[in-house]
Amino acid sequence: MKRSRKIFMSVLLAASLTFPTIGANAESTSNTSVEKFRVYVEASNQSTKSTLKDQYKVRWELTENGFSTEMTDTQFTALQKNKNVTVTKVQIVTLDTVVRATQSKIAAAEYPTHQTPWGIKAIYNNSNQTTTSGGQGINIAVLDTGVNVNHYDLVNTVEQCKDFTRVVQITNGTCNDAHGHGTHVAGSALADGGSDGAGIFGVAPASDLWAYKVLGDNGSGYSDDIAAAIRHTADQATSTGTKTVINMSLGSAGNDSLISNAVTYAYNKGVLVVAASGNSGPNQGSIGYPGALVNAVAVAALENVQQNGTYRIADFSSRGYASTDGDYIIQQGDVEVSAPGAAIYSTWNNGGYNTISGTSMASPHIAGLASKIWSQNPSWTNAQLRTNLQNRAKTYDIKGGFGASTGDDYASGFGFARVN
Repeated sequence: MKRSRKIFMSVLLAASLTFPTIGANAESTSNTSVEKFRVYVEASNQSTKSTLKDQYKVRWELTENGFSTEMTDTQFTALQKNKNVTVTKVQIVTLDTVVRATQSKIAAAEYPTHQTPWGIKAIYNNSNQTTTSGGQGINIAVLDTGVNVNHYDLVNTVEQCKDFTRVVQITNGTCNDAHGHGTHVAGSALADGGSDGAGIFGVAPASDLWAYKVLGDNGSGYSDDIAAAIRHTADQATSTGTKTVINMSLGSAGNDSLISNAVTYAYNKGVLVVAASGNSGPNQGSIGYPGALVNAVAVAALENVQQNGTYRIADFSSRGYASTDGDYIIQQGDVEVSAPGAAIYSTWNNGGYNTISGTSMASPHIAGLASKIWSQNPSWTNAQLRTNLQNRAKTYDIKGGFGASTGDDYASGFGFARVN
């Protein structure tokens, strides 16, 4: 099957640091009583909740006595005076910063310039790698800006496509990605080279893609939409009886209770949660959420540069705390593993390909690896799979880059988890 031979080149002149945080075309909060904003209402009991639900349009019910909705500043102020109710503004999250490389973006390309980018060769530990394999029967849920599910190298992998950012809670069959970030992430995890095998390959091309749009086209959105998608993923995994890996290449500086509770919910239901560590390095204590959560695998970004005999951790990659170096125990705010994240070539929303950088790009490499390993060991729990990833990382210690040292360190975590 031939692709269009039409090729357009759009030069990206300026490198920009912009990584995703969490969102859905979130609008800024207005001080007027006319403009509405997103809030989460937590009632003291079911009766109060029922009464409030009659007054406000419910968006998501994420707790037993709570729900998210929209209201004006006047309504918000009035409800704060109700002693039986706790009402808080829903956090706006954005892409945690994507570093766009000063390279060309190829639109509607007939073929990619290379089928197995450096990150794929690195994680397979084979400089001659030409194709990839694995992931059969495992779902990779990409919670992002959406995915171009018609992309030549992704169309055969799509099992679900849903939008959590619209007025209707969940819109099936649509997950449009006008941003590009989500399509890029999906490609690194499971692009299958297309029907003719001449396209680009991700880590685990036999995986099934669950494309969940939780961020708007501007790369921002609301934490309740993300939390709802996390919970939905876990419920879908349970109802279908399938193993599922969530990839979240997004983050925020603060810990949001809606998202953290959803991550715990998913992890307890057997889902493996993989998240970008953030692009606020090289300072200590800069891991973003949800990557900083104990129940999420935080992934740091590697460059295609050798230093001290290993790949080098990127300066932009967020760091944990030096005080926890060497303990090989995951605590809140720790990096767990590392993967390729600088100058990563992958699928793009225009049907072509693009090169961008960030821990957003490192995370899907690990999500793909997890899917590949799980498909080979389907009886494993998510905890056993996580331990295996950690053990693989230990076999390839990262010693290059600021903060990297022998053993478990606050820059690269346990090391670079690889296929071989």
